[in-house]
Amino acid sequence: MKVEAKPKELAVEKNTTTGADVFIRSLVDADVDTVFGYPGGAVLPIYDALYRANTPFQHILCRHEQGLIHAAEGYARVTGKPGVVIATSGPGATNLITGITDAMMDSLPIVIFTGQVATGVIGTDAFQEADIIGITTPITKYNYQVTDLKQLPRIVKEAFHIASTGRPGPVVVDIPKNISEKITVDEFDTAFHLPGYQPTVKPNPLQIRKLADALSRSERPLLLAGAGVLFADAAEELKAFAEKYQLPVTTTLLGLGSFPGTNELALGMAGMHGTYTANMAIYECDLLINIGARFDDRLTGAIKHFAPNAKVAHIDIDPAEIGKNIKTKIPVVGDAKEALKQLLDVNVKSTNHDEWLHSLKSKKEDYPLWYDRSKELISPQWLIEQVYETSNGEAIVTTDVGQHQMWAAQFYKFDNPDKWVTSGGLGTMGFGFPAAIGAQLGRPDELVVSIVGDGGFQMTLQELSVIKERNLPVKVIIINNEALGMVRQWQEKFYEERYSESLLTENPDFVKLAESYGVKGVRVNNEDDVPKVLEDVFSYNGPVVVDCRVVKRECVFPMVAPGTGNHEMIGVTR
Repeated sequence: MKVEAKPKELAVEKNTTTGADVFIRSLVDADVDTVFGYPGGAVLPIYDALYRANTPFQHILCRHEQGLIHAAEGYARVTGKPGVVIATSGPGATNLITGITDAMMDSLPIVIFTGQVATGVIGTDAFQEADIIGITTPITKYNYQVTDLKQLPRIVKEAFHIASTGRPGPVVVDIPKNISEKITVDEFDTAFHLPGYQPTVKPNPLQIRKLADALSRSERPLLLAGAGVLFADAAEELKAFAEKYQLPVTTTLLGLGSFPGTNELALGMAGMHGTYTANMAIYECDLLINIGARFDDRLTGAIKHFAPNAKVAHIDIDPAEIGKNIKTKIPVVGDAKEALKQLLDVNVKSTNHDEWLHSLKSKKEDYPLWYDRSKELISPQWLIEQVYETSNGEAIVTTDVGQHQMWAAQFYKFDNPDKWVTSGGLGTMGFGFPAAIGAQLGRPDELVVSIVGDGGFQMTLQELSVIKERNLPVKVIIINNEALGMVRQWQEKFYEERYSESLLTENPDFVKLAESYGVKGVRVNNEDDVPKVLEDVFSYNGPVVVDCRVVKRECVFPMVAPGTGNHEMIGVTR
């Protein structure tokens, strides 16, 4: 999703006196409205300048650096603007590593400013020194270490540009503590030219023509939509293209919401826990058009069985992804929105797909997602459906990784883009709750529901302080099965039920825990109470934690077992 920047007034006067003042002004010039930060020794000059300046942006003090970075990811995901993080040197910076990697894997625009020891002692193992440039080089789109404060405004401007253009990603700017030094320069040259970084936005018309010709000859075409559609703000074009030629659509986990989940052409999510119809469509199609997805292993299963009868076309702004995992016949490098616009303008003499569409419709009817209702505790799949119905399908939903994530992806139908915030490539526990904080700050007028597991929630629950302090009306739904659910499921299916360290029998009382932070806590133990509880929770003007006691040994089905093809799913039927 692309958002146009709006000009704002400068935070400080032009005759700034320190590098820290210049830094604050650079953030304002970048149209930053929210900063997620945590102070420490190396960034005290920045925080002193922040204290002195009349800034138009808000600073959110999370309670752990992991909370900072995940909140920034959630903010970036729902607004399309870069999330901004400030952390101190050493442990402050290294606590961000998981989130930086997560943002890199999921292509989220994050600009991270880390403090560093003074330039005079870099390399001496000074107190709280860490080689953040060396550490983050493999997990960032780019990184900088400021060596001349006069270059700081240009570097900040470059960082925001690189993070948010082309394929989005995290950029680290490492700033030594002597940013507090006085600067006599009043005006700074912020112009930049990056000849080695020129993303291709408009695709080659010849490749578009090849794709259109392939579509005109196809009898069983299929669209695969990934997060690239969302980042390009191309959901409208994707829907128009699919409906114009009556093309069935499946999505990746991160592509949910790029195409309306309730549309008759929608087949649901594909991959390890995708729908039977989506996976069989990939197996049987003769033309697979991938738009903005990276063909990761959780999508493809065993590669030798992935789309074995299909000619593959791949539209992606990152040329490194095309042909990396799946042999591609028609590569189209460019922005998804621009590519779809060109495809809509090209005259395609499409063949009749009625037989193909009828076959897929029959599969959807014969092999729907299923689950058994519980007579005692709550069926988690049914619970997700109740969340969907009570929220009218309009909530922004965030998750961690695991069973609850897959149930949310399967049973919450996303009809609109930028409503689904999850950790895909890295699969980060502890992501969902702080991401919900960032999403709520980014879109304060919308309902934000954080669906988390009892394991993942305990990794970042200290951020309850933030939703209390800011009165952020985030609704936390804990899928409490007293286990690391997906770990337990794999141990059950593939390790002969040897539940090694996966059962959480000594969980805290989540209601009392929430109340100790001043947050409303609710527990629900049976399905009869769920509808009323959800109605009350969603109408409550403030944060709520709901402890939902679900069936402990419930599994996520369907499932593609390791080493098998997507057409070999288990648990397709009862």
